[in-house]
Parts: sequence; C-alpha cells; structure tokens
Amino acid sequence: MGYAEKAKRGYYRGRYRTSTGELATVEDAHGRTVRFRTKREAVKAANDMEVRVREQDLTTAPVSAQQTALEPAKVIERPRMTFGEYANQWYGEQDLAPSTMQNYKRHIEEHLLPEFGEMALGDISRPLIEAWARKERRLYAASSVKTWRGTLHLILADATEEGLTDSNPAARRRGRGRRAGRSQNRTPEKKTTDALGILLIAERASVLSGRDDEFVAMVAKGYTGMRWGELVGLETEYCRSDHIRVEWQLYELDTGELVRCPPKDDSYRSVDSPQFLTALVDDHILRTDPKPCECHGRTYVFRGYGPAKSAPRTSTVKLADVARRAGVSSGTVSNVLNRPGVVKEETRLRVAAAIAELGYVRGGAPAEHAAHWRRSGFATWFFQPAATGWYPKKAPQEAHPVPLLAEPWPGVPARGRNASDRAEVCWVPIMRGLTPHGFRHTNKKIMRSLRTPPKLMDERLGHLDGSVQARYDHISDEMRQELMDGLTEVWEAALAARRAMCPTSPVPALDALLRVKR
Repeated sequence: MGYAEKAKRGYYRGRYRTSTGELATVEDAHGRTVRFRTKREAVKAANDMEVRVREQDLTTAPVSAQQTALEPAKVIERPRMTFGEYANQWYGEQDLAPSTMQNYKRHIEEHLLPEFGEMALGDISRPLIEAWARKERRLYAASSVKTWRGTLHLILADATEEGLTDSNPAARRRGRGRRAGRSQNRTPEKKTTDALGILLIAERASVLSGRDDEFVAMVAKGYTGMRWGELVGLETEYCRSDHIRVEWQLYELDTGELVRCPPKDDSYRSVDSPQFLTALVDDHILRTDPKPCECHGRTYVFRGYGPAKSAPRTSTVKLADVARRAGVSSGTVSNVLNRPGVVKEETRLRVAAAIAELGYVRGGAPAEHAAHWRRSGFATWFFQPAATGWYPKKAPQEAHPVPLLAEPWPGVPARGRNASDRAEVCWVPIMRGLTPHGFRHTNKKIMRSLRTPPKLMDERLGHLDGSVQARYDHISDEMRQELMDGLTEVWEAALAARRAMCPTSPVPALDALLRVKR
C-alpha cells in the first residue's frame, strides 16, 4: 500500500513498494520525482503505481525458481543528469535576497562547476569531494572552502530529496577526519582600536578626501556600530534628535549596482545617539544640503567620492578663481591649503570663505561626486591609508607611504608630479590590519569597558540572542542614559588627547570642535 512522504520544501511525494520489496518514488517520464501539493494526491499516485507494477509482474511469463534466482533483479535506472544541469535548475528555483543569490552564483560558477560540472550526480562520491576540498585549501582560506562545501552540500541534499541520488556524499560525518592541527585554520582575531584611534583615522580619511564626509561617517560608525551598508544607506529622514533609525541598507552587488534592501537579518533598530554625535551629523546635513540621488530617488546623509558617471574628471573651479574671489594671489591660496600657519588669520578666513562659496575641490577631484561610496574604493584609498599610513600596491607603483606636507598637522597629502620627492613627513600606523568592519568590534569593546548590559549591546549592534537569559532581560531608560554619558566621556577624552597633539586641524568639522574648547 502506498503512502505520502512530506519533503522539507512543503510538497509531498508518493512512495510505494516494488515487487522486490524495495521502496520507490513516483516519478515522471523523465525520471524526476513528482511533487504533489496535497497528501491525498501523493497517496493516490503511489497506490496507482503499486497496482501498475503488480499488474506488470502478473503479465510477465513465469520462469523457474532456479532461473529467477540466477537472474539479477531488474533495476530502474535514473536519468544521468550532470551536476551542472541540476545546479542551473536548482539556482533558478531559488528566491532569496540579492546578496545571497550573488554568493551562491559565485560559489557555483567559480568553484563547483569547474570540478563537478560535467559529472553525473550519481558519480560524485565522498573521496572526490575530499580531494577537491584539499586542493582548494592549498589555494584559498580554509574558511572559504568550508563555505563553498556548504553550498555543495545544500545542492546535493536537494538532489537526494528529489530522488536523483541515493545519499548526499557532501554530508560530514561526525568524529571523522584529522583532529590535530584544526586550530591552524582558525581566522585571526579581528583588529580593533580605541576612541582616540577612531578620531585619528576619521581625521586622516577626511584629510585624504579633502572634505568632512569621511570624518563624520567614521565617527558615526565608531560610536554606533552600524554596518557598512547601513552607514552608506543612511537616509536623512532617519537621523532623529536622540537616535539613528536603521531601516535600510545599500548592498553592493558584483555588477556595481547598489540595492536598497532591509538590514542584515532584519535587524531593524533605533541606535541611541549621544548629543555630540547628533550635533555632528545634523551640522553635516545642514552644511552639505544633500539632494535625492538619481539611482534611488532618496536623500542620503553621506555622498560618495570619485567621479559620477558622465561627470568631468577635473573641477571647473580653478585655484585662480578662488584667488580672484578672495582678492589675493594664487600663491596665498596655495599657502592656505598647504601651510596655513604662515598666512594671517584674516586672510585665511577670507580664502576659506571663497573656497566654500565657489565649491573648489583641491587635487583635481571631480566637480560632481558619485552618489554613494564603493566598499572597495573606500577601504583601499581612504581607510587603509588612514589606518596604516600606506597606499596599497597599484601597478606600476608598489605600495608606498602616503606622501605628506608637514603643515598643517597631521599633514596634508602632497599631490601631483614628484609628490613623493616633495613629501616632508609620513604617517605612523595606528593599527595594521584594521578594516572598516573593525569599527563595529571597536564599538563593542568600548561598550564592554563601560559595563554596558549585554541586552543593550545586542540591540545597538543588531544582534539576536535567543537564550532564555536574554528573553528575561530588559533595557531601562537608566541603562541607555548611562551608556550615552559613558560614550560622551570617552569622546571628550579622545578629543582632549587629540587637542594635546595639535590645537588645530585641516578638517573643518574637527577644527571647529577643537576651537570650541580653546
């Protein structure tokens, strides 16, 4: 008698016994498992198939018992579908987030198809998978190979469920494999910094770009722990008087498209904002007066850097235009930009006003910036040089220190021809190996030093703790206020330490903060 078996994806498949007593699955003419919407349909199809098999056995000419024992049992062969054919079909059936679909596509096309694409599903064995994994580990990180094997396991598990293979050869067996040396494949500990490191890296990144966006963004990231996509996708309407609301993120696909999607794991949340951070972000919005971007039609707090598509590579405002507007020579404007200490304050303020009025951008940067940052561009050309003091290798140039002019402190980049020869100083590293995501870890470290309750830390970072202890833990207004006071004290201490190094800064937003205390 046939029966229905419910699959993990919610459909039913019909199961019945053959004449030899083996379990079989109801299949179509091509040998694929038939998926039934209801249990009743699956049972009926299984019963019908079982009756058909018995009728076929009855119409078969009888043979002697000896001949039956000698002849091998008839086996219904499955269609020899290749892994590549099934992987393409499997990928087309998925309906997941764009980021997940992109990752699956990369895993399949770059690592699974080259090895298993032409193999039949039934020919893929555990030894072949282990040999492939060993070969990949010689070229890539063990954590990456583990991720790709997980995708392979998922595909073959669905193939097994559909009856195309007898078992999943990619499944890991417990207690098997070499145990010694496993810790060698662990990922290195995430690099972090402290409050002063956040401030210095933010200042350096802003010095490299020649504007305040990078300074405000890095301070906001360091004191809220927002993810990179959440920071890039922060819209002005979600910057409130006492908190920042995380509702969306901009996720960058391999094609370069920035997709507006919910935050990771649906971690919608309100991140309490200290008063100094609220004022910093509000002043930035008032100063830049952001407009809706063409790609999404929404107003974002931070702008990208680099030329927008179809934008000219050089600024339309020249150094001579600034000098003419301020009533000084071009040499005086150059001194204001590179050596402001040798220029009278009255003249310097007049030149600064002319620069702001004309929208002059130094370094031959584009007059029109891209709407949003690119993850790789920001990390490579702003964050890493600010954290380490070195530009990365880019042919034909090797990695080299950021060339700087000594004044004003902490130095301004020397640009143009022979910049390295004209450089007077270079930056010392703040933290080698630090990444923008390391600011999230730094934020967690700062909160731990302030004795912040775990429940409040998880809320700010968008983490979910499913333990019973977390369920019975609750956040009070006193906890929030204590954290805000603690973060403010940490910020003031970092600002005081920075002021002790030099009472001024070439970054206007930071210079204004330093001048308030003076």
